[in-house]
Amino acid sequence: MEGQNRSEITVDLEVGIVLKQHQRSGKITDGIVKDILTKAAFHPHGIKVRLTTGEVGRVKTIQ
Repeated sequence: MEGQNRSEITVDLEVGIVLKQHQRSGKITDGIVKDILTKAAFHPHGIKVRLTTGEVGRVKTIQ
């Protein structure tokens, strides 16, 4: 799985995230990173980000 290391994520990067309400289904939402919300260098479930659309979720894929 991609998106577990904060160093891989940058603002304006196109990513696929899983929103909180889609964690069970694993539905991916694509967008562009506006803010990186996770302060830690690594997170096993993916770095939490805010997209330019305002949606917040954990990064699962990097496009």
